[in-house]
Amino acid sequence: MFKVNCLNPIAQAGLGLFSDRYQMVDNFNEANAVLVRSADLHSLVLPSQLEAIARAGAGVNNIPLDRCAELGIVVFNTPGANANGVKELVIAALLLASRDIVGGINWVKANAGHPELAQLVEKHKGQFAGTEIKGKKLGVIGLGAVGLLVANAAIKLDMEVYGYDPYISVDGAWKLSKHVKHSTSLEEIYRECDFISLHTPLTEGTKGMINGDALAQMKDGVKILNFARDLLVNDDDLLEALQKGKVGCYVTDFPNPKVSGVGGVISIPHLGASTVESEENCAVMAVQQLMDYLENGNIKNSVNYPDCEMGVCTHAGRIAVNHRNIPNMLGQLTAVLGQENYNIANLTNKSKGQWAYTMIDVETPLTPEITERIKQIRGVTRVRIIK
Repeated sequence: MFKVNCLNPIAQAGLGLFSDRYQMVDNFNEANAVLVRSADLHSLVLPSQLEAIARAGAGVNNIPLDRCAELGIVVFNTPGANANGVKELVIAALLLASRDIVGGINWVKANAGHPELAQLVEKHKGQFAGTEIKGKKLGVIGLGAVGLLVANAAIKLDMEVYGYDPYISVDGAWKLSKHVKHSTSLEEIYRECDFISLHTPLTEGTKGMINGDALAQMKDGVKILNFARDLLVNDDDLLEALQKGKVGCYVTDFPNPKVSGVGGVISIPHLGASTVESEENCAVMAVQQLMDYLENGNIKNSVNYPDCEMGVCTHAGRIAVNHRNIPNMLGQLTAVLGQENYNIANLTNKSKGQWAYTMIDVETPLTPEITERIKQIRGVTRVRIIK
């Protein structure tokens, strides 16, 4: 029986997939697997029996990835499951940035009780006039699950779209509209585009990428949309650019005290993936990945261990080993199995940075004693008998 704890509310569309081999528990310390959305795990002591954590969403900054890897805990996320929900909000942000819709709505609220509101509207509506997005240039930085959809949608809205992503996947390249101009540098995006939409992960290399130097290269009055990560933008440099009119509007899904409430800033309370459909899609993907790992040993969409797939075990036994990516690990694993008279029927090994994962199918049933022997190998962090 696998025990599962939810640190946040998870859509029933996902939870309903669990079979009778699973038991939902309220106590985190009893769990073999955890489902989480925004809850912070950094301060929690991770129980020894915890095998996997699934984040119902893409970002995993609330999970201690390195500590989990060292304990042999596989962390999953759900890339692309909420992509359409975020894409739709980005399209809304394009319209919010190009026309002062928010200002107009707030003006109507402030004057709602005026007896001659209709006449007042005709007199003052000009102050909220904007521009159309048709024919404007949009730069999409990052062509992953969300950026790809934004670029393709903007093409259909008759925008001229520039896309930049030196790491675009083969699958992503196939799905990208042929009408998107492939930019080979960020400088081209900065120089050419009226709107710039950020869809890149937060790394040491991208942190604060929208800074004074980048802003200086942009068009006067550029509109910047940030639905990726708050820290991609240097707030101090942005505020200065807003004050000087270099940036016409900044729309962010990550409110913070420094920029929220400032003129020219539209702060949205992190609603990118806040749709019923996105939450259900993320829950379903997270649960399916957990079940496949716990029942079959397969890893898909892990952020701290390599993806590794061997389907369902059709042999007498399968053993799964989380370990450091060090020389002669496979030799040691197979040697131990050979010493215990296990004949190997199938084997796969994958690595990701300093961590690796090995699954081995054997032709006779595995005993708990073999796990104890493998645990003694230096660099092994977890050993599980799958069957």
